[in-house]
Amino acid sequence: MKIRDFLAIDYLVLLPVITLIVMGIMFIYSSGINAEGVIVSTEYVRQIVWASLGLVIALTLAMTNYRRFYNISMYVYLFSLIPLVYTIVFNQMVQNARWIRIGIFGLQASEFVKITTIVFLARYLADTQRAPRTFLRFIVSCAIVLIPMMLILVQPDLGTALVYVPILIFMVFVAGLSMRYVIFLISSIALIGLLTVLPLWQTFILQRSLPILSILTNPRLILIVIMALGLIVVIALFGLRKFKKRYFFWIIYGVSIVILSLGASYAARGVLRNYQIMRLIVFLDPSVDPRGAGWNIIQSVTAIGAGGLSGQGFLQGTQSNYRYLPGQSTDFIFSIFSEEMGFVGGIIVFLLFLIICLRLLRIIKTTSDPYASYICAGLAGMFSFHFLINVGMTMGIMPVTGIPLVFMSYGGSSLISAMAGVGLALSIHVRRYFQ
Repeated sequence: MKIRDFLAIDYLVLLPVITLIVMGIMFIYSSGINAEGVIVSTEYVRQIVWASLGLVIALTLAMTNYRRFYNISMYVYLFSLIPLVYTIVFNQMVQNARWIRIGIFGLQASEFVKITTIVFLARYLADTQRAPRTFLRFIVSCAIVLIPMMLILVQPDLGTALVYVPILIFMVFVAGLSMRYVIFLISSIALIGLLTVLPLWQTFILQRSLPILSILTNPRLILIVIMALGLIVVIALFGLRKFKKRYFFWIIYGVSIVILSLGASYAARGVLRNYQIMRLIVFLDPSVDPRGAGWNIIQSVTAIGAGGLSGQGFLQGTQSNYRYLPGQSTDFIFSIFSEEMGFVGGIIVFLLFLIICLRLLRIIKTTSDPYASYICAGLAGMFSFHFLINVGMTMGIMPVTGIPLVFMSYGGSSLISAMAGVGLALSIHVRRYFQ
């Protein structure tokens, strides 16, 4: 360890992270106190242990040259997939996700695979940055992300699986792949989400059938539409080859998005579990099941609204003390925080995450190593998605997906994997002008 390296650490990344962790511990402690002022949970003690371990890991990685992971990234990636397979085959469910149990300790393997995927995908993009066939580069990048994503979906853990989407988008964008591919990916995901939700909206919210939506639910109609659209693609391909007109390409492009989205949305409704379907339904209208699946959203919004401008004060939150909100130390930690710290406290959390993401973007801009910039892009995608989805979920403007608020939510696997990512970013900053 060199003193020079320690002094060169980007403290504008490290200090906001530490601040968020400390605030997280405080409100995990708050969430464990009941209305009589009695501590009914010692989760905050375990969080302190994990935070200390995470900080050690982050500083150790900061002092380690990140380039050491370049040659072993593929092996680490493949090795990290083994626990995912193991948990699917052998292990038990904990809060709708699969864990490895070793005595009293639990490990959520999917949290660590996010980091190994970022590191391996960064290597692939760095190795192929001069490759002439950018479409193949895009397809392989998607495959690298899709493998762990599918394994996590099978668990089933939809929330964690979704994190891989912004990781991929951020990394291929920074890698300079054509915007056509990025827009194709974003458009397909958005349309898949819309086509997945529409039949649920028709059944549970509108409560009457719209003939046009039968295209989304009738397998025979779906097959006919896909075949018709496929014929259009074939004709457009022929036109593109024969007449070399650009508009044929865009016909293929747009119709391909519709084909992919239509097929994927039907498949998604087939694999979604009942609780995941109910999460989508109550996102559209929590009053459909106010005492069941809609309870969390209603209580979360109530807690945030009760905080007002400056909050009710530390340890004074009604929702927290009376245990109205399930998962108040994990997925809904921001609700408890906002009730006690108010709008002002919420803005502070927003600013801290903004500083972290802006500093990661700054490292991307200043580093001389493409491999390093791709790693930071993946981390920026991961952290920003965790923040936006979790906070949006607590405010009722995003579906409940089970994504924790990174650095603040209770959970060792999430915190330690996030701190490993922070350590890589710090290492890159220290060596941004040299390797």
